[in-house]
Amino acid sequence: MQDQDAPDQESPASTDHPVDAGHGRRERAERIRTDLTRLGRPDHGFVNPAITRASTVTFQTVAEFEDALSCDLQNGPYTYGLLDTPTERSLARALASLDGADGGILVESGLAAVGVALLAFVEQGDHVLMVDSCYGPSRIICDGLLARLGVETEYYDPRIGLDGRPGIESLLRENTRLVFMESPGSVTFEMQDVPAITAACRKRDIVTAIDNTWATPLGFRPIEHGVDVVIHALTKYVTGHADVMLGALTARTRPIWDQLKTTAMDLGHGASPDDAWLALRGLRTLAVRLDAQEAAALRIARWLQTRPEVKRVLHPGLPADPGHAIFERDFDRGSGLFGILLHPVDTESLARMLEGMRYFALGYSWGGFESLLIPQHPLTERTATPWTEEGTLLRASIGLESVDDLQEDLADGLERLHA
Repeated sequence: MQDQDAPDQESPASTDHPVDAGHGRRERAERIRTDLTRLGRPDHGFVNPAITRASTVTFQTVAEFEDALSCDLQNGPYTYGLLDTPTERSLARALASLDGADGGILVESGLAAVGVALLAFVEQGDHVLMVDSCYGPSRIICDGLLARLGVETEYYDPRIGLDGRPGIESLLRENTRLVFMESPGSVTFEMQDVPAITAACRKRDIVTAIDNTWATPLGFRPIEHGVDVVIHALTKYVTGHADVMLGALTARTRPIWDQLKTTAMDLGHGASPDDAWLALRGLRTLAVRLDAQEAAALRIARWLQTRPEVKRVLHPGLPADPGHAIFERDFDRGSGLFGILLHPVDTESLARMLEGMRYFALGYSWGGFESLLIPQHPLTERTATPWTEEGTLLRASIGLESVDDLQEDLADGLERLHA
């Protein structure tokens, strides 16, 4: 087993070469590429940190043992495997550096990270604002667990404050404690005006959180835009190989980190050091994988816009998308996930299309090396802003296959709609 202190002696990349907002987008994108190869690594010896599998940590003296009960959980000595290991700390610090955060926390899944963020700042009688285009299981936590605890969740229009709509200020109450964002939104991909929302909340000391899984820290850095808590489902792009369940939260300030960490501990959350190590490995190739997946997704999305079976493509990177201006203003890049709104088709035709795909599989999750294509049902997943567009919605996750193969597969699938 590697010495406990060795992984904390990280490469100077994480301190002397920080990711900051003082450079242009192109310069920052190139800097991040280098940082991804170095963050979370020891500054000498083996280029990859060891995997520290541990539950018990032993101490040399009674005083050391007693002091551990009140140690600094972010930077202090290790006390118990559930709370932290050198492998997990390396990943948490790497993610915090990428996000420009004070610190990071690892949990077992992206959904666990959502749950920690939702529970950390509320108590009975409080009010939460959740974007209506949120990840479906996030809604389940709000409507189930939070409701049972006496916390009210109100869903809001993802386009709030845009196109003449009133801003988030119109929904803030005296007991509002948290505003939860996702941009672009799950399934329907609306972009939010994150800076405007965080500015309004900051005036009222309301905590803001965002699920940033779609963009990753390479595409969007929410803390630079005023967000307090950033959530990542590392299961997706960061690990990138469809074989890890892992989530993370990063915090803008130390008090916010403390509150998140306390909540995670109270709930018994933790992460596997093996999974943390795989996520660290995934970081090394994140930029090149996203390069390929984003480029392939945009090429396919543009081609789909020319197909007669397609009513609209939901991708903020396309100039015709309603959220494109915000995407261009706030984001450095996109990813490989987008929506395809078909003209209305019957169930049998849709099944014929999807079940005959050669390279696109039917399966949950996204962000891995494999392409996925699944039907979505926004009519049942919205409450504040009903989905009014007629048609059949699909969600495509573009993997690392040949773009020509994927486009041909989609073309054949669309032809099957006419069979």
